[in-house]
Formats: sequence, structure tokens, C-alpha cells
Amino acid sequence: MNTQASGPGAGDGTVGKALDVLDLVAAQGRPVRFAPLLDASPLPKATLYRLLQTLTNQGMLSFDPDTQTYALGLRLVRLAHTAWRHSSLAPIARPHVDALAAKVGETVHLAQMDAGQVIYVDKRHASEPIEMFSQAGKVGPAYCTGVGKAMLAFMDPARRDAAIARQLFLAHTSATLDTPAKLLRELDTIRATGLAFDREEHEPGIICIAAPILSAPGRVIGALSVTTSTSRHSLDGLTAFRPDVQAAASAIGAAAHDWQFPTEHDT
Repeated sequence: MNTQASGPGAGDGTVGKALDVLDLVAAQGRPVRFAPLLDASPLPKATLYRLLQTLTNQGMLSFDPDTQTYALGLRLVRLAHTAWRHSSLAPIARPHVDALAAKVGETVHLAQMDAGQVIYVDKRHASEPIEMFSQAGKVGPAYCTGVGKAMLAFMDPARRDAAIARQLFLAHTSATLDTPAKLLRELDTIRATGLAFDREEHEPGIICIAAPILSAPGRVIGALSVTTSTSRHSLDGLTAFRPDVQAAASAIGAAAHDWQFPTEHDT
């Protein structure tokens, strides 16, 4: 265990450290005991324990005395639902996502970006659902997903470079663009065509076509995709969805014109 805090909140005092602890508990994906948190945290034992107690007292975490485990608290759940209503494209985009999913009969994803990572804010299942990583509320990589690349391609250079610097460039499949140079070449093509593709880059057998959602001034505020499997469509066949996905993305951008959305975090 490190004795010096070095996480994203290390320079933001107690509040930053507390938020890092929330992230740490959330990352476990299940209720977690103190020892694994201590192993994963750069904080000293006493500091971590104090922050866990404070977060529990404030309802941001819950503690089960029987199992001696921490989990995300109901107050945090309430805040998350409020943030979804106030800061997410999902409520405004819902009728357009519904209409697109009904028309194409495939899975539709609506996504935004935060700190260089894709956040899936809404999803409609295909008429014949297929198993895949993405779910509403899940966070995924930007460099190897259609929605992620669509957003990266249309960011201004400084914002794009900051987001790319946060990518891990793990080779999830043999098709993954696993270096910044490969990704940048792809982003040039996406800007020229207005479309992004996931060519089994994140999951084997999963492909998609995606379009950026732009505000009236042309700032990227999200992305929309039609996702399917190679057992149902070819990559070339995905181009048949181009008019529908681009029309839906444009309609969402227009509907969001008078709404104030938070910009993605770059650092």
C-alpha cells in the first residue's frame, strides 16, 4: 500500500479524497470489506477508515454490520437519479431513441463522455436481444467503441487530446485500435464521413454504426449508435442504418438546443 495519496482527488483536499473513496467502493462491483479497500487505496489506514465512516454517516455509503462490508448508499442513488434527469441527454432523447429502435429493430445506445470515458445513459434492446458489455449507467472506453470514437472525432483538438491521454489502449480484440496513432487516423476518417464504426474492437462479434450528437454551435454533446452482431449483419450492411442514425442524432441535438448540459471533464 502507498502511504501518499496520488489519485485524481489528491490535490482537492478532503472532498477530493472522499470522492476517490466512493469511486473505489463503486469499482468493486459488490459490497466490499475494509481490507480490500485498504489494499487498493493509496490512503493511510486511519484516513481511509475516517472517510468511510464519514461517507457512511452521510448516507453516501451503507455499512452492513453482519458482513462487515461497505456498499454505495441510498443517498448516492437519489443523487444519481437526480443527475440523470438534470444532466443527461436521456430524457430529451427518449422519443428519438424509441423511434430509432422501433424502426431498425436493433440495439440503440445513447452515450455521453466524462473524463475521457463513455457513459451509456440510455439503451433500447433489439427485437432479438444479444449479450454485450454496454448497459445504461455503465462506463466504457472511448477508443474502441463506436460512440466513443464518434465523440472524440468531433471534439475540439485540446479536449480531444486530453481525452485520448486518458485511454488505456488495451487490445480487447485483434481489431482494437491499440495506439494513439491508429486512433487518430481513424478519427480523421470519422470527421470526414460523419460516422464511426465499431469493427469488433471492444467485443468479438459486436459491431455498430454511430453518429455524434452536436449542439447548435457544433459542440459534441453525445453520440448515438445502432449496435448488432456479426451473426445478423455485416459491417457493410450497417451502412443501411446511416440515414436513420444520423437523422435521430440531429433531432436529439436540436431538441437539446435550449438545455444546459455539463461539458465533459478533461482532467
